[in-house]
Amino acid sequence: MIRDKSARKTVKETPKRAAPAKASFRRERALIKRGVWPIAGCDEAGRGPLAGPVVAAAVILDPDRIPRGIDDSKRLTAEEREKLFEKICATAQVSVAVASRSRIDRDNILRASLWALKRAVVALPDAPRHVFVDGRDRLDTACDCEAVIGGDGIVLSIAAASIIAKVTRDRLMCALAQDCPGYGFEQHKGYAVPEHLDALDRLGPTIHHRSFFAPVAAARAKHMPWTVEPVRDLFAVTELEVQVEASVEIDASAGL
Repeated sequence: MIRDKSARKTVKETPKRAAPAKASFRRERALIKRGVWPIAGCDEAGRGPLAGPVVAAAVILDPDRIPRGIDDSKRLTAEEREKLFEKICATAQVSVAVASRSRIDRDNILRASLWALKRAVVALPDAPRHVFVDGRDRLDTACDCEAVIGGDGIVLSIAAASIIAKVTRDRLMCALAQDCPGYGFEQHKGYAVPEHLDALDRLGPTIHHRSFFAPVAAARAKHMPWTVEPVRDLFAVTELEVQVEASVEIDASAGL
């Protein structure tokens, strides 16, 4: 058999990954058809950072005036978020609640976030009959609450809330940057990027840093060791305990 050397080799093409679908108003419309209204979406920004508050937002979109381009805030540029922030505030019911650094230290980050999310829902002008919340945890609200994992990329009302929360928190962190120069809050918004960790190591923590996050605790131990309570060794025997045990033995032997 004579082989055709000019025969072309077949090249397998790598299949392209489909772009993630944008958040939609499908779940809200299904509830509206059943007579359920108002419907709110809520989300928070700022669980992960080492500094600053957690900001939660709740949004009730007007079905007849939904701004185009709403999506998970993480998929949008800062410029796109700013423009959509203004459009959402102009066409929808919006509320925001803030959990401070002190509340985060006191309650832990999860409880503080859930507290802020509930406060945002309660603060809406019209009480919703159904709430979509991003994540695994439902809120203790007076109406039905549905937790949607990855909801900011699925449910349009949650996506809108994610934009409001993100922009609000970014603005707050830029304001904190003016009071705390040198940390770069205006750039990284308090997240644990190398520049922030370096500033923590050089300058120590501010009053806006979350005390129990590991990098902050380490910086506090370095710069303010007098504020760190020593950990008691549960297996250590103190001199007083030895004296008490000795006196008990003497009293016991005297009674024999």
